[in-house]
Amino acid sequence: MSENFEINHLPGRTIHHEGQTYLFFSGTAYLGLPQHTDFQELTLDSIRRYGTVFGSSRNGNLRLAVYEEAEAKLAAIVGSPAALTLSSGMMAGQVISNWLRAQHATFVYGPSAHPALWHEPTVTLPTLSFADWSVQIADQLRTELTGNRSTGPVAILVNSIDAVRSERYNFDWVNDLPDDCPITLVVDDSHGIGVLNDGQGIWPEIAHKLKDSQIRLLVTTSLAKAMGLPGGAIFGDADLLNAIRQTAFFGACSPMTPASLEAYLKADTLYAEGRERLQRNIHLAETLLLPTGLFHHAEGYPVFFTKQDGLYPYLLDHQLFVYSFAYPTAADRANTRVVISAFHESADIERLAELVADFKR
Repeated sequence: MSENFEINHLPGRTIHHEGQTYLFFSGTAYLGLPQHTDFQELTLDSIRRYGTVFGSSRNGNLRLAVYEEAEAKLAAIVGSPAALTLSSGMMAGQVISNWLRAQHATFVYGPSAHPALWHEPTVTLPTLSFADWSVQIADQLRTELTGNRSTGPVAILVNSIDAVRSERYNFDWVNDLPDDCPITLVVDDSHGIGVLNDGQGIWPEIAHKLKDSQIRLLVTTSLAKAMGLPGGAIFGDADLLNAIRQTAFFGACSPMTPASLEAYLKADTLYAEGRERLQRNIHLAETLLLPTGLFHHAEGYPVFFTKQDGLYPYLLDHQLFVYSFAYPTAADRANTRVVISAFHESADIERLAELVADFKR
């Protein structure tokens, strides 16, 4: 069981706990934006203009132009036709699940699909690996359609990556899905946007595979990770997002804070610098950590997963804090992973590598 730390400041390169300073290799601020003083200043300037929150429906008769401006920019960067922001990544997934439920869709979940995509408080997820599940899903759907057990719309809901075990998923299987029923593919890309594919995330990869398909694609994301923004977003075709926007569920949602979106509009240089630093740090970590054989790691991704849970207390004893707790529920197995961020310095990663090497010995 991991020891719980309680602190009273934003984690950055270091955290301070009970008089001790620890190097911090956890969290999901991959680009280091929340810790960046220039990004903080942009946000503070925007708060002076927009306040801390916009307490109104996005579908009201008074609207702020910053939402459409930021959504157009998000869509352009990702490469999708349109984008829609919400107050969190969880809300982005839930507004889609609510919309699909109203269409009486049959929900088909991939392994470890994030709870943001669940249409009920508890769902049964496949226990297969993603690779094994993806090989079978097309034939499974055809069998169900042939047996008339599912004649309505089908929603397939998956993650874009195993963010815990640092495994990138292959999406070639979407080309084999049946084309004789309406299918909506919903992909949670919370850990990919801002990091993978030069920051575009999973959208261009899957959209290219589906370019001649009738399958509808929706990508959801939390913007609170690499993007450093308190909110979430949905990417998809404009007509699809407009239909979702017209639902009572969306109309009743409090929107994302406009100050954060204005800061995003002004932070191009900071995002570009953050991605450059992050990729440089990931490369250094790959060079130093992977030869130990202790880690599972997707190339270019800032997470290094290990089954050696004893690494956590060892590093903690040497003033280095890494991710290690049960997820997504307390009943799940604890997992240990090292998270690299743009705010790390080369010396931090070198110190981490020294300790990992000592642990292995």
